Amino acid sequence: MKVLVIGGGAREHALCRSLSLDPDVTALYCAPGNAGIAEVAELHPVDALDGDAVARLAAELGAELVVVGPEAPLVAGVADAVRAAGIPCFGPSGEAARLEGSKAFAKDVMAGAGVPTARSYVCTTPAEIDEALDAFGAPYVVKDDGLAAGKGVVVTEDVEAARAHALSCDRVVIEEFLDGPEVSLFAITDGTTVLPLQPAQDFKRALDGDAGPNTGGMGAYSPLPWADPKLVDEVLETVLQPTVDELRRRSTPFSGLLYAGLAITSRGVRVIEFNARFGDPETQVVLARLRTPLAGVLLASANGTLDVLPPLTWRDDAAVTVVIASHNYPGTPRTGDPIDGLADVAAQDAPDAYVLHAGTRAEGDAVVSAGGRVLSVTATGKDLAAARERAYTALGRIRLDGSQHRTDIALKAAGG
Repeated sequence: MKVLVIGGGAREHALCRSLSLDPDVTALYCAPGNAGIAEVAELHPVDALDGDAVARLAAELGAELVVVGPEAPLVAGVADAVRAAGIPCFGPSGEAARLEGSKAFAKDVMAGAGVPTARSYVCTTPAEIDEALDAFGAPYVVKDDGLAAGKGVVVTEDVEAARAHALSCDRVVIEEFLDGPEVSLFAITDGTTVLPLQPAQDFKRALDGDAGPNTGGMGAYSPLPWADPKLVDEVLETVLQPTVDELRRRSTPFSGLLYAGLAITSRGVRVIEFNARFGDPETQVVLARLRTPLAGVLLASANGTLDVLPPLTWRDDAAVTVVIASHNYPGTPRTGDPIDGLADVAAQDAPDAYVLHAGTRAEGDAVVSAGGRVLSVTATGKDLAAARERAYTALGRIRLDGSQHRTDIALKAAGG
């Protein structure tokens, strides 16, 4: 099978790495990719938001499966254009991707499906914003209704900060705060059958101890030793399957990756948000643990044949990923700094630890930073403590001027 992956972050590097290890994949392409993905896939330039351009590239390459990684191309309808060209595509239609593209749409779908979530108000005027903030009180949860690359959510005790964020959005969802730990659970679906993956937990705040501003994610781990063993079955029954059934009932079938961000509250599981694609950095640890070859699973989703797929198999190993971010992230990041030590990790830590590229580009023989989140250092081990040790040992070999990372990823879960 010839596979084309669209995107250029660490999520796409994780996907490409898994696909490159799949014996059924005979050719692997990525557009536009990054410096790390170039080691496992052939790179091609493309405007990832231009569905016709993506479909043309897929046809020229003879791709038999297109995997759309990021949310913006999905919301822009890129998967529709690829399917219209007769090429199987892993990823929801533009209409179904509104589950991520509009928080208000997602809340409406959850209401129709009877999915447990936070009470909320959709606000478009200053008066509505003030009324909603007053109704819920602190801590305030304010979400930009549209796509914001993981940075559209503000959770704060400061009503003025909450109001300022709300006023900066055209349309905003203000909701009650959900207590309890958060869990990310991915599921692959063809619009009818829903195949949950293993849960993961990510770390959204920039600094140790969950301090600092929200980010796109600074690290993740899987499995979750503290979680109820029945959690996946419960979420499948109460959240994932009802949501997929509701979207199909609305004639907006959802095919691809359904990502449920969950809060395990004192009153039970509640949905914080849905995403329409693999999450970054959780994908890095979930795919590190997946034993089943990936390409056949993604193709079954695209072709509507998940019901005949054998059950997924998983490695017993734990996985941890730690994000190296550039200077000033999540503000305006500094880019163009050289990255050293990548070859040292490959020579001394592989295959138990490896580096997935996010914001990088090649400059001659050098690799330089090209974004806010630059690298995801990922490792596996017999348990979380072993995986953590390997990840941080490998991270210690990498040099990027002014870079930052959290030192406490998976620390508590590993018993630290």
